Amino acid sequence: MDLHETTAEVAHRVRRHVVDMCAGPEGGHLGGSLSSVDILVALYFGVLRVDPTDFAAPDRDHFLLSKGHAAIALYATLAERGFFPVAELAGYGTSSGRLMGHPVRAVPGVELPTGSLGHGLALGLGFALSARLARADRRSFVLLGDGELQEGACWEAALGAAAQRADNLVAVVDRNGLQLTGRTEHITGLEPLADKWRAFGWAVREVDGHDRDALRAALGSAPWEPGRPSALIARTVKGNGLPFAAGRVGSHYALLSARMAAKARAALDEHPDGDR
Repeated sequence: MDLHETTAEVAHRVRRHVVDMCAGPEGGHLGGSLSSVDILVALYFGVLRVDPTDFAAPDRDHFLLSKGHAAIALYATLAERGFFPVAELAGYGTSSGRLMGHPVRAVPGVELPTGSLGHGLALGLGFALSARLARADRRSFVLLGDGELQEGACWEAALGAAAQRADNLVAVVDRNGLQLTGRTEHITGLEPLADKWRAFGWAVREVDGHDRDALRAALGSAPWEPGRPSALIARTVKGNGLPFAAGRVGSHYALLSARMAAKARAALDEHPDGDR
């Protein structure tokens, strides 16, 4: 089986895990988790230098989920990658489990707790600069939500990264166009988003955020320009793979009933590679 088929199967399982966790006692952030699944799978199954058996290895690449509300997608990806047993996902949101609504360091593979939006890029820059001081070739990857870019701290970190010529830093924007209360362009417009990143001194590319081959090619080849941090704008669909959730603001958070969870699983099984 080739790598593309393997990642397609992994992404399908990750989406099913997301649905299962959203059918748990606390529900979960369904839409933004599903929009980021292919990005996470591309990273963990083709780009990141990580070892599930030694997740604190000093030469590892660093990944930060700045959009921490998509934790269930990260948990599912980490479990599929072997950081902890897949069976542990069933404990999400329970008092006896360690999988919380936002990432915590108790979970193997999670570098730092995140979810206070706007902070992840600065933390990722810190990891990138520490690698430079250690004369190490490790890279730092940060996944941001597009609504998160309304936070000024993101752009302060972007300016700082460019000023420091941190070309081992890669920002990935999950550009699904939606946030909790509506469309990003109706709340605080971001476009022309690629030009904004370029104006802040970054090398920029855009890609279909559900095309894992394109994601792997772009992310794996960073840095794209010497002396410039890299920003990848991944065009995605919130709620990808579920017809009743795709592109809908209401998919932001969901507590799925047994009936809706069954409907969601059936939709995923009918189109196992999402909306691609």
